[in-house]
Amino acid sequence: MSSCCSGPAPTPAARLPELLLDEPAPAAAPRPRTVRAEPSTRGQVLVPAGAFWMGDTHDEAYEGDGEGPARPVELDAFRIDVTAVTNQAFAAFVKATGHVTTAEREGFSAVFHSAYVGDGTDVVGQPEATPWWLAVSGASWRHPDGPASDVSRRQNHPVVHVSHDDALAYCAWAGKRLPTEAEWEKAARGGLDRARFAWGDELRPRGRWPVNIFTGTFPTENTAENGYPTTAPVKAFPPNGYGLFQMSGNAWEWCADWYAADTYARSAPLNPTGPATGVTRVMRGGSYLCHDSYCHRYRVAARSSAHPDSTSGNLGFRCANDA
Repeated sequence: MSSCCSGPAPTPAARLPELLLDEPAPAAAPRPRTVRAEPSTRGQVLVPAGAFWMGDTHDEAYEGDGEGPARPVELDAFRIDVTAVTNQAFAAFVKATGHVTTAEREGFSAVFHSAYVGDGTDVVGQPEATPWWLAVSGASWRHPDGPASDVSRRQNHPVVHVSHDDALAYCAWAGKRLPTEAEWEKAARGGLDRARFAWGDELRPRGRWPVNIFTGTFPTENTAENGYPTTAPVKAFPPNGYGLFQMSGNAWEWCADWYAADTYARSAPLNPTGPATGVTRVMRGGSYLCHDSYCHRYRVAARSSAHPDSTSGNLGFRCANDA
């Protein structure tokens, strides 16, 4: 699996998107069960049916990521959330269901070193290969930068530290589902044909930042030229052609598909849904930690993956629905 800021996991063992092990995570107590709601299109826009070019057409993919071969893909119409799911929305879900997230049950999650708030006593691991990631006891969606932080002033930021399982539980409660990888990419393109980014081919049109990514020298100095050292409000930057906000940068977004590097070579050209089984799930869009010197996965065609119970301070999701 190739991932922005990838590397081995710290101790204790857990599935973290940037810090992976090959052995299974320790068993956790079962979470409260949620009841699937009737389908709801609240907060969603319609993406029209039709074909689009999916995959890297600029020869910019990382080897092994499986961004090709680029090919036309035909999709039925579908609906997708205008923004990533926010802390406010996720809190309503937790209040209604009693859901306990993977990070809360396992007791820790991954926090970027410069975002961490604390005295170091709750840091329970730090991988040698990627020392900018800390495994922090008590880090969760409620405490995104460590237990000394909280989301009280981030209600309109994307919820993070959520696993694929947490995202599915939210979708069931909200009457929605996760988008397929193909749906996500078509939505992210906003009607543009084979563009590099959700807004066009130029990273900084007219010298302005249209995306929340790492600026400065990764991983030591984030100058936050775009205004945000970590996550930004979900509508902080202009929407794309479909009216969707921050399909690039800010926080990675889970998709429904299992990941495989050869998916595009084997998948059907009509409504593809990815492999039937797998080990990791697709995540798309990059995050506030992507940087052109190290991880330019904020491109629309870029893809990565993580174990379904991975959690970190730069991983969230948005929902979709049939039209």
